[in-house]
Amino acid sequence: MTFKITDAVTWVGKRDWELKRFHGEEYSTHKGSTYNAYLVRDQKTALIETVWAPFAGEFIEQLKAEVDLKTIDYVIANHAESDHSGGLPELMKLIPGVPVYCTANGVKSLRGHYHQDWNFQVVKTGQRLSLGSRELIFIEAPMLHWPDTMFDYLTGEDILFSNDAFGHHLATEGMYNDLADPCALEAECIKYYANILTPFSALVKRKIEEFASLNLPLKMICPSHGTIWRENPMQIVSKYLEWSNNYQENQVSIVYDTMWNGTRRMAEAMAEGLAQSDPALRVRLFNAGKADKNDIVTEIFRSKAVLVGSPTINKGYLSSLGGLLEMVRGLGFKNKKAAAFGAYGWSGESVKLLTAQLKECGFEVPAASDAGIRAMWNPDADALEQCRAFGLEFGKSL
Repeated sequence: MTFKITDAVTWVGKRDWELKRFHGEEYSTHKGSTYNAYLVRDQKTALIETVWAPFAGEFIEQLKAEVDLKTIDYVIANHAESDHSGGLPELMKLIPGVPVYCTANGVKSLRGHYHQDWNFQVVKTGQRLSLGSRELIFIEAPMLHWPDTMFDYLTGEDILFSNDAFGHHLATEGMYNDLADPCALEAECIKYYANILTPFSALVKRKIEEFASLNLPLKMICPSHGTIWRENPMQIVSKYLEWSNNYQENQVSIVYDTMWNGTRRMAEAMAEGLAQSDPALRVRLFNAGKADKNDIVTEIFRSKAVLVGSPTINKGYLSSLGGLLEMVRGLGFKNKKAAAFGAYGWSGESVKLLTAQLKECGFEVPAASDAGIRAMWNPDADALEQCRAFGLEFGKSL
């Protein structure tokens, strides 16, 4: 179902209520998502984005009901990732020759995905496309979060079509931020930033400053996923500036996996010690073998420190932590401290290996915590008291 955003702009995308995983199996979407496509009609008609390939047929039929396809003058491909461009192959069969506007990297990526040589028109930042009384201004945004990414600004309506930036995975019937559950909206926005955009934080800040320097009025931000920002759209821009600046809250996350509950008991004891170090400190515990990995990453993003624990197995640590720490390494979190812990039976290498991995992930391991803390077999009362003391001292060091 389409709906009008303004007299000139119509949403022609797809709500995906059933989506649970994204980027293959890499990202969890507990609350579904949307694939936002926009039809802009003036003297000329431009289609901005399409939808994910499984919904291409449905998208085409919906688009036909909204507009005569032969009246589409321009297709704007802001991003070649298939959740944005998946409807292009079927669409372009019906409107061959219609120019496809994208960045130079967009041409490479679209050709690489679909092996088609459409009528590509390469654009650069500041270039304008007249639609009649309105213009689209193109803004390249490489690595937010692909090399081909770009934004479009629509004059006369003061709308920024921001692609993946300022987006989130949340399916809602009311497609505006003021109609969404504010708690769910905030949770999905910070999760999206933490898991996808963190590595590009310096570029996020630079691009926001670049857009601000254009002195363009802004009434609305229309991202490619999730709700449209019409009520105080600058609120999400302010959040991005905050998140891009080595973000942390007064929180410590304890992330562990356990075999026979020894490491779990150590984690819980350390949580008690941390709580004693600062009554205002928020302490979160996660079993990496059971909790959603993207939710854990989000809480690490919020945290000023993390404690990571595993028993020793085969002279190493449990695989759930191996996968999680590889994700964290790639995200490049900054300005966070860490330490390792774990139970063991005989060889006990997990804590040393975890400490080395934490350092490789960019965490600062305080000198006093460099050796971490280990407990042999099932920790007894004395071992658990040592864990509480370790948590207390680690908390004080923050």
